[in-house]
Amino acid sequence: MIVGILKEIKTEENRVCMTPIGVEVMKQNGHTLLVEVSAGKGSGFDDKAYVDAGAEMVETAKEIFDRSDMVMHVKEPLSAEYDLIRENQIVFTYLHLAAARELTDVLIKSNSINIAYETIQKTDGSLPLLTPMSEVAGRMAIQQGAKYLEMAQGGHGILLGGVPGVDSGTVVVIGGGVVGVNAAKMACGLGAKVYLLDMNLDRLRYLSDVMPSNCFLLMSSPAVIRDLVTKADVVVGAVLIPGAKAPKLVTRKMLSTMKPGSILVDVAIDQGGCFETSKATTHGDPIYTVDGVVHYCVANMPGAVAKTSTMALTNATLPYAVEIANKGWKKAMKENKEIKLGANVINGKVTYKGVSDAFGLDYTPIDELL
Repeated sequence: MIVGILKEIKTEENRVCMTPIGVEVMKQNGHTLLVEVSAGKGSGFDDKAYVDAGAEMVETAKEIFDRSDMVMHVKEPLSAEYDLIRENQIVFTYLHLAAARELTDVLIKSNSINIAYETIQKTDGSLPLLTPMSEVAGRMAIQQGAKYLEMAQGGHGILLGGVPGVDSGTVVVIGGGVVGVNAAKMACGLGAKVYLLDMNLDRLRYLSDVMPSNCFLLMSSPAVIRDLVTKADVVVGAVLIPGAKAPKLVTRKMLSTMKPGSILVDVAIDQGGCFETSKATTHGDPIYTVDGVVHYCVANMPGAVAKTSTMALTNATLPYAVEIANKGWKKAMKENKEIKLGANVINGKVTYKGVSDAFGLDYTPIDELL
């Protein structure tokens, strides 16, 4: 199979979907790798490293799309790429379609094969291709929250860890999944008082055994969230419903009860955000303020630490990319239920329920197309 590695074009996105090591592994499996010139530059991988690994360097994204059976990205296709996607071409990347109607319509019209990193799922419910970026984003959420608490950044001047004789800051993390746990660990490590909320009692029991003593586990509910945001210096939105739009858990009304200069960090912004006042921002312009509350809603947080993120992402995606390339998408989906769950839009049909529900589109179970 001819596999194309595209350069990211989203604003300030420095990641690349495959390292030179990944290219070498794909080559060993008999595949041809086309890499767009400078694709790895932002992550510290130069073109020579890809050539040495066996890739052919290609000047334009158009040539990648024209020649490749499967194209790989980190972020979703953007408008400049819409007309380049070909019928029956495999697009393997993060898609987040439940928050992107225009892209969904484009992929339906293209009759392409669209497999989303974020909905590939193991039998235990874990999301192996979302997990490494969730780990990065969760840890970054606290770094950013701590930074924007500084008065020069618009915050109200609280040091999350406090100092002897001065109380520590309060962090509320909504969601006890990978993002939430990593955020809570970071905040606990700084010495903050941390409240970690989840709706799964078994999950809370497990977390109570493994989290530090300054992490307090609570069952999530609207009433609990309403109460805790009044005390919070940083609130991290870490709720994920795989492949579906995020629920709005912090309302505009709640903002008036929060401390002026407190921080909302919405890690669910790729799925539409879990705060009512969230809107996607960029690394170059990461924050805005509503009712005195600072919002950090960068849609590609791991892109700020591109080298770590790229290596972690390749570690996770490579086995699936190899399997799809080795077997073709149909056989790969028939033999691997995890890959089958990644099917979002296949040959003009919406094959992921969360996407069809988000826009009221017809849903076609993927088994009908296999």
